[in-house]
Amino acid sequence: MVGTAEKLEKLRATLASAGLETLVSNARVPLGFAPADAVLKGGLERGALHEVYAATNSETSATAFTAGLAARVAGKKKILWIRQDFSAVEFGELSATGFLELGLDPSQILLVCTAHADDAIKAASDALTCAALGAIMIEIPGAPKILDMVTSRRLTLAAAQKNVTAFLLRFAVKPEASTAETRWLIRGAASSKENENWGQPVFETDLVRNRHGRTGHWVMEWNCDEGLFREPAFGIAAHHRAVVSASGDR
Repeated sequence: MVGTAEKLEKLRATLASAGLETLVSNARVPLGFAPADAVLKGGLERGALHEVYAATNSETSATAFTAGLAARVAGKKKILWIRQDFSAVEFGELSATGFLELGLDPSQILLVCTAHADDAIKAASDALTCAALGAIMIEIPGAPKILDMVTSRRLTLAAAQKNVTAFLLRFAVKPEASTAETRWLIRGAASSKENENWGQPVFETDLVRNRHGRTGHWVMEWNCDEGLFREPAFGIAAHHRAVVSASGDR
């Protein structure tokens, strides 16, 4: 069986031979946070599967972090957010006001709710055939059987075929093996008391998988005005205080 990496390279070669070199050359999108971009060889790869895992009690932070990644990758295109109903019950509804606070346009985000993880994966697989989408979010809590290596490989190949980036957002589960390009573990970090801007959350991030480079650990801040990640405005030392507990509604 031809390896996944080889298949991806063949797909990229096909794009180039069809005169779509622009898609290939613009395959990586910088986060804005220089240390992470350096490890990622320029930024997050488009047309790939990326995973974000929430640390315990950091589901809200993981959601905001992944929304930032999706916004960076999608540009002006729509973001399709697919989530299980159980995720809303257990971890809170998505908030249009929250997206606005992050500097994101809620009208850019299309929401699809499904009863089961199988339905979410089916919806994602279908959506990845639409090149008009900039990114697809797949929010699934727990460890359903459908999320195995076969499904991961299918999502990876589907994302590459149409150059649509997929983000798998996982709650209440430990990281599992997959074919994802990157895997992140996210914890909420305290914002500086000198900064009362709600649109600038701080994240403690662990890049625990990077298929084409090193991993790393960073504290980074989301800048809602510029729509990118950066060094915390008041320095890392300002973020070692206690963090408030997650709200019931994100």
